[in-house]
Amino acid sequence: MEDQRYATFLIFGAPGSGKGTQGNVLGTIPRFFHCACGDVFRSLDTRSELGQEFLSYSSKGLLVPDDLTVRLWRNKIEAQVKSHLFKPDIDFLVLDGIPRNREQASIIAPYLNVHQVFHLSLKNRDELARRLRKRALKDNRLDDANDDVIARRIQLYEEETLPMLAYYDDAIISTVDASQPPAVVLANILTVITKLDVFQKAPNV
Repeated sequence: MEDQRYATFLIFGAPGSGKGTQGNVLGTIPRFFHCACGDVFRSLDTRSELGQEFLSYSSKGLLVPDDLTVRLWRNKIEAQVKSHLFKPDIDFLVLDGIPRNREQASIIAPYLNVHQVFHLSLKNRDELARRLRKRALKDNRLDDANDDVIARRIQLYEEETLPMLAYYDDAIISTVDASQPPAVVLANILTVITKLDVFQKAPNV
């Protein structure tokens, strides 16, 4: 593992673009380990010191600071390494939902060797809203199906997260049309990954 950093692929896109779907599927393939920011928060032991710090913000409806978000992520990843679920010497790390902005990208940079950023692009905001509404209803999260809530999530993405793309070198950014069927999006991603030197030279175990 180069410089003791995790060999990483980032799945990046607006809410509803399908980044969680793609991350989950990639995570089922041997030698790929998927970690989503939402999973980090959901699996947190709120009795721990970090958990209490997280609750001091989330219980008040406040945004969790970027440095705390990255510390929570590191805690989760290091636990997965210790339990041998994630083997960084042979596994590629697939991240979605983190980093979420330029500040997080800067804080997390020392731990990642980002080989490719996959930008799932869906310019039709009405389609994004439709997908988010459908997912919220499917998961019985009726508050998340509210049009104002959806519009705010998309606005936050455009103001805070989308500019983060500029943090990474254009040479490692692949833009994928997220309006395509999920299987086609996955095929596009895998086509890029399998042509990378880092993948072709990876141990086949």
